[in-house]
Amino acid sequence: MAGHSKWANIQHRKGRQDEKRQRIWTRVVREIMVAARTGGGDVSANPRLRLAIEKAKAANMPADTIKRNVDKATGNLEGVTYEEIRYEGYGIGGAAIIVDTMTDNRVRTVAEMRHALSKHGGNLGTEGSVAFQFKHCGQLIFAPGTSEDQVMEVALEAGAEDVLTDPEGAIEVVTLPADFEAVKNALEAAGLVAEISEVTWRSENSVSLSGDEAAKMQKLLDILEDLDDVQNVFHNAEFED
Repeated sequence: MAGHSKWANIQHRKGRQDEKRQRIWTRVVREIMVAARTGGGDVSANPRLRLAIEKAKAANMPADTIKRNVDKATGNLEGVTYEEIRYEGYGIGGAAIIVDTMTDNRVRTVAEMRHALSKHGGNLGTEGSVAFQFKHCGQLIFAPGTSEDQVMEVALEAGAEDVLTDPEGAIEVVTLPADFEAVKNALEAAGLVAEISEVTWRSENSVSLSGDEAAKMQKLLDILEDLDDVQNVFHNAEFED
Protein backbone atom coordinates (compact mmCIF):
# COMPACT_ATOMS: atom_id res chain seq x y z
CA MET A 1 0.00 0.00 0.00
CA ALA A 2 1.27 3.47 -0.77
CA GLY A 3 1.53 6.03 2.01
CA HIS A 4 1.35 9.80 1.83
CA SER A 5 4.58 10.43 3.75
CA LYS A 6 8.08 10.39 2.34
CA TRP A 7 10.87 9.14 4.57
CA ALA A 8 12.97 12.26 3.98
CA ASN A 9 10.13 14.44 5.26
CA ILE A 10 9.67 12.19 8.26
CA GLN A 11 13.37 12.43 9.11
CA HIS A 12 13.26 16.20 8.58
CA ARG A 13 10.36 16.49 10.98
CA LYS A 14 12.06 14.31 13.59
CA GLY A 15 15.24 16.36 13.27
CA ARG A 16 13.37 19.59 13.87
CA GLN A 17 11.77 18.07 16.96
CA ASP A 18 15.17 17.00 18.28
CA GLU A 19 16.53 20.53 17.80
CA LYS A 20 13.78 21.87 20.05
CA ARG A 21 14.14 19.23 22.74
CA GLN A 22 15.22 21.80 25.33
CA ARG A 23 11.63 23.09 25.36
CA ILE A 24 10.06 19.70 25.83
CA TRP A 25 9.86 19.88 29.64
CA THR A 26 7.58 22.93 29.52
CA ARG A 27 5.24 21.23 27.07
CA VAL A 28 5.24 17.91 28.87
CA VAL A 29 4.46 19.59 32.21
CA ARG A 30 1.43 21.29 30.66
CA GLU A 31 0.29 18.02 29.08
CA ILE A 32 0.62 16.22 32.43
CA MET A 33 -1.38 18.92 34.21
CA VAL A 34 -4.20 19.01 31.67
CA ALA A 35 -4.35 15.21 31.45
CA ALA A 36 -4.49 14.88 35.23
CA ARG A 37 -7.04 17.69 35.62
CA THR A 38 -9.41 16.26 33.00
CA GLY A 39 -8.95 12.54 33.65
CA GLY A 40 -7.76 12.33 37.25
CA GLY A 41 -4.40 11.53 38.79
CA ASP A 42 -4.77 7.73 38.73
CA VAL A 43 -2.33 6.65 36.01
CA SER A 44 -3.91 3.21 35.64
CA ALA A 45 -7.27 4.78 34.76
CA ASN A 46 -6.02 7.69 32.65
CA PRO A 47 -4.40 6.70 29.31
CA ARG A 48 -3.64 10.30 28.38
CA LEU A 49 -1.76 10.83 31.64
CA ARG A 50 0.17 7.59 31.08
CA LEU A 51 1.36 8.81 27.67
CA ALA A 52 2.28 12.22 29.09
CA ILE A 53 4.31 10.63 31.87
CA GLU A 54 5.98 8.35 29.34
CA LYS A 55 7.05 11.44 27.37
CA ALA A 56 8.31 13.04 30.58
CA LYS A 57 10.41 10.01 31.48
CA ALA A 58 11.80 9.88 27.92
CA ALA A 59 12.89 13.51 28.44
CA ASN A 60 14.61 12.51 31.72
CA MET A 61 12.19 14.45 33.91
CA PRO A 62 12.62 13.52 37.61
CA ALA A 63 9.85 11.50 39.21
CA ASP A 64 9.25 14.11 41.91
CA THR A 65 8.72 16.80 39.25
CA ILE A 66 6.16 14.58 37.53
CA LYS A 67 4.34 13.88 40.81
CA ARG A 68 4.36 17.54 41.82
CA ASN A 69 2.64 18.57 38.60
CA VAL A 70 0.05 15.80 38.85
CA ASP A 71 -0.68 17.00 42.39
CA LYS A 72 -1.04 20.60 41.19
CA ALA A 73 -3.50 19.55 38.52
CA THR A 74 -5.62 17.44 40.85
CA GLY A 75 -5.85 20.17 43.49
CA ASN A 76 -3.38 18.77 45.99
CA LEU A 77 -1.02 21.71 45.36
CA GLU A 78 -1.66 25.25 44.22
CA GLY A 79 -0.86 25.76 40.54
CA VAL A 80 -1.75 27.49 37.30
CA THR A 81 -4.84 26.29 35.40
CA TYR A 82 -4.32 25.74 31.67
CA GLU A 83 -6.98 25.38 29.02
CA GLU A 84 -6.58 23.72 25.64
CA ILE A 85 -7.31 25.75 22.52
CA ARG A 86 -6.87 24.57 18.93
CA TYR A 87 -6.22 27.04 16.13
CA GLU A 88 -6.51 26.45 12.39
CA GLY A 89 -5.00 28.45 9.57
CA TYR A 90 -3.02 28.57 6.36
CA GLY A 91 0.66 28.86 5.62
CA ILE A 92 2.71 29.32 2.47
CA GLY A 93 1.17 28.03 -0.77
CA GLY A 94 -2.14 27.34 0.93
CA ALA A 95 -0.67 24.66 3.20
CA ALA A 96 -3.02 23.83 6.07
CA ILE A 97 -1.89 24.27 9.68
CA ILE A 98 -3.36 23.10 12.99
CA VAL A 99 -1.84 24.42 16.22
CA ASP A 100 -2.63 22.94 19.62
CA THR A 101 -2.02 25.26 22.55
CA MET A 102 -2.30 25.17 26.32
CA THR A 103 -2.67 28.58 27.89
CA ASP A 104 -3.58 30.47 31.03
CA ASN A 105 -4.45 33.56 28.94
CA ARG A 106 -6.39 32.96 25.73
CA VAL A 107 -6.35 36.66 24.74
CA ARG A 108 -2.55 36.65 24.71
CA THR A 109 -2.39 33.35 22.85
CA VAL A 110 -4.72 34.27 19.99
CA ALA A 111 -2.95 37.61 19.54
CA GLU A 112 0.42 35.87 19.29
CA MET A 113 -0.97 33.29 16.87
CA ARG A 114 -2.53 35.91 14.60
CA HIS A 115 0.62 38.05 14.62
CA ALA A 116 2.96 35.13 13.85
CA LEU A 117 0.84 33.90 10.95
CA SER A 118 0.15 37.27 9.34
CA LYS A 119 3.75 38.48 9.68
CA HIS A 120 5.20 35.37 8.03
CA GLY A 121 2.86 34.81 5.09
CA GLY A 122 0.01 32.88 6.66
CA ASN A 123 -3.39 33.68 8.08
CA LEU A 124 -5.56 32.49 10.94
CA GLY A 125 -8.70 30.63 9.91
CA THR A 126 -11.95 29.85 11.65
CA GLU A 127 -12.74 26.66 13.55
CA GLY A 128 -13.13 23.82 11.06
CA SER A 129 -11.51 25.71 8.19
CA VAL A 130 -8.71 23.15 7.70
CA ALA A 131 -9.41 20.33 10.18
CA PHE A 132 -11.37 18.42 7.53
CA GLN A 133 -8.06 17.92 5.69
CA PHE A 134 -6.65 15.95 8.64
CA LYS A 135 -7.45 12.73 10.47
CA HIS A 136 -7.08 12.61 14.26
CA CYS A 137 -5.33 9.30 14.88
CA GLY A 138 -2.50 7.39 16.42
CA GLN A 139 0.56 7.15 14.19
CA LEU A 140 3.65 4.96 14.43
CA ILE A 141 6.34 5.24 11.76
CA PHE A 142 9.07 2.64 11.24
CA ALA A 143 12.31 3.11 9.32
CA PRO A 144 12.90 1.52 5.90
CA GLY A 145 14.19 -2.00 6.33
CA THR A 146 11.72 -2.92 9.07
CA SER A 147 9.78 -6.10 8.28
CA GLU A 148 6.50 -4.96 6.75
CA ASP A 149 4.94 -8.40 7.21
CA GLN A 150 5.79 -8.45 10.92
CA VAL A 151 4.58 -4.91 11.53
CA MET A 152 1.35 -5.59 9.66
CA GLU A 153 0.66 -8.87 11.48
CA VAL A 154 1.27 -7.45 14.96
CA ALA A 155 -0.39 -4.08 14.35
CA LEU A 156 -3.59 -5.37 12.78
CA GLU A 157 -3.92 -8.09 15.40
CA ALA A 158 -3.63 -5.39 18.10
CA GLY A 159 -6.37 -3.28 16.53
CA ALA A 160 -4.64 -0.91 14.10
CA GLU A 161 -6.79 0.63 11.36
CA ASP A 162 -4.21 0.44 8.58
CA VAL A 163 -0.58 -0.18 7.71
CA LEU A 164 0.94 1.91 4.90
CA THR A 165 4.31 1.73 3.17
CA ASP A 166 5.80 4.66 1.26
CA PRO A 167 8.10 4.41 -1.79
CA GLU A 168 11.24 4.69 0.36
CA GLY A 169 10.12 1.72 2.48
CA ALA A 170 9.02 3.59 5.61
CA ILE A 171 6.09 1.86 7.29
CA GLU A 172 3.25 3.81 8.90
CA VAL A 173 0.75 2.27 11.30
CA VAL A 174 -2.49 4.21 11.76
CA THR A 175 -4.80 3.64 14.73
CA LEU A 176 -7.82 5.19 16.35
CA PRO A 177 -6.63 7.52 19.17
CA ALA A 178 -8.18 5.19 21.76
CA ASP A 179 -6.30 2.18 20.35
CA PHE A 180 -2.90 3.87 20.04
CA GLU A 181 -1.47 2.73 23.38
CA ALA A 182 -2.49 -0.92 22.93
CA VAL A 183 -1.05 -1.09 19.40
CA LYS A 184 2.17 0.64 20.45
CA ASN A 185 2.62 -1.75 23.39
CA ALA A 186 2.00 -4.80 21.19
CA LEU A 187 4.55 -3.64 18.61
CA GLU A 188 7.17 -2.89 21.25
CA ALA A 189 6.55 -6.28 22.88
CA ALA A 190 7.37 -7.80 19.49
CA GLY A 191 10.62 -5.83 19.36
CA LEU A 192 9.30 -3.24 16.90
CA VAL A 193 10.12 0.28 18.12
CA ALA A 194 8.88 3.17 15.97
CA GLU A 195 10.98 6.17 14.98
CA ILE A 196 7.93 8.37 15.62
CA SER A 197 4.96 7.37 17.77
CA GLU A 198 2.25 9.83 18.72
CA VAL A 199 -1.42 10.73 18.67
CA THR A 200 -1.50 13.32 15.94
CA TRP A 201 -3.42 15.10 13.19
CA ARG A 202 -2.43 13.20 10.04
CA SER A 203 -2.88 15.09 6.78
CA GLU A 204 -5.12 13.41 4.22
CA ASN A 205 -3.49 15.31 1.37
CA SER A 206 -0.24 17.24 1.03
CA VAL A 207 1.00 20.50 -0.49
CA SER A 208 4.44 20.19 -2.07
CA LEU A 209 6.76 23.13 -1.44
CA SER A 210 10.30 23.71 -2.69
CA GLY A 211 12.90 26.45 -2.83
CA ASP A 212 11.88 29.83 -1.42
CA GLU A 213 8.36 28.67 -0.55
CA ALA A 214 9.70 25.73 1.44
CA ALA A 215 12.13 28.00 3.31
CA LYS A 216 9.36 30.48 4.15
CA MET A 217 7.05 27.71 5.34
CA GLN A 218 9.75 26.22 7.55
CA LYS A 219 10.42 29.65 9.08
CA LEU A 220 6.70 30.07 9.81
CA LEU A 221 6.53 26.63 11.44
CA ASP A 222 9.60 27.42 13.55
CA ILE A 223 8.04 30.72 14.70
CA LEU A 224 4.84 28.93 15.70
CA GLU A 225 6.74 26.15 17.47
CA ASP A 226 8.65 28.74 19.50
CA LEU A 227 5.53 30.45 20.90
CA ASP A 228 5.36 29.77 24.63
CA ASP A 229 1.77 28.50 24.62
CA VAL A 230 2.15 26.14 21.64
CA GLN A 231 2.18 22.41 22.33
CA ASN A 232 2.09 20.96 18.81
CA VAL A 233 2.03 22.18 15.22
CA PHE A 234 0.57 19.97 12.48
CA HIS A 235 0.62 20.78 8.77
CA ASN A 236 0.26 19.20 5.35
CA ALA A 237 3.32 20.76 3.69
CA GLU A 238 5.73 18.33 2.08
CA PHE A 239 9.23 19.69 1.52
CA GLU A 240 10.82 18.61 -1.73
CA ASP A 241 14.54 17.90 -1.90
